[in-house]
Amino acid sequence: MHSTQTRLRHAALTTGAAVLVLLATGCSKASVGAQTGGCRDDGDWSGREQAAWLRKAVAFHGTTEGLGPSYEGASVVVRTQHTGDERPLCRPLAVQVEFWTLTATATGTETASVMRYRLSADGSRTRTVGFPAALPTGLDGACTRVLVAAYAGAPLSDREQPRKTRDLATAGKADVQFGTERIGAYRLLPPQDPAQCDVGRSPSPTRSKIWDIYHP
Repeated sequence: MHSTQTRLRHAALTTGAAVLVLLATGCSKASVGAQTGGCRDDGDWSGREQAAWLRKAVAFHGTTEGLGPSYEGASVVVRTQHTGDERPLCRPLAVQVEFWTLTATATGTETASVMRYRLSADGSRTRTVGFPAALPTGLDGACTRVLVAAYAGAPLSDREQPRKTRDLATAGKADVQFGTERIGAYRLLPPQDPAQCDVGRSPSPTRSKIWDIYHP
């Protein structure tokens, strides 16, 4: 009798242990499934893959393609995803939105960073960055073009900075090159007066860098 009770208790304990193992395994699988199904795994993305995701999300609003651009109301928008895998990223991307001025001088083109705005994006909500008020306009900006770019990761190093391959007055977007694959999207805005951007003219006054509170 004692032997029978012992076997019954042992069987009950074994069954209970098996149930606990199954429950634990099921919960673990559910947790993993919830994580991979609820967000998009980007933990091992390369700089090129981050740029490809960002390229689909970035839009430039309020910028003109003709003469006399106005920067009031212009913005860079990092939108929620609309195509492909629309799940938010498991790890939000560090995104930099940076503005440069390209000014024609007697010796070439002077490039200066005006503002860099740092944010994080995972595709779950829209982020908007307005153009800085310090950008030259009117006569002060006659020989100056504005370049804006959105890229993933850390701020650009010296070797990653943009460079121009054609005359400032006639250069298009394809004539600006970056030394990195991290650039998601960029736009080179037209000069307000192309005739004033001749290489032989005197340089415009140099502007000091103006950074906002998000600059590290």
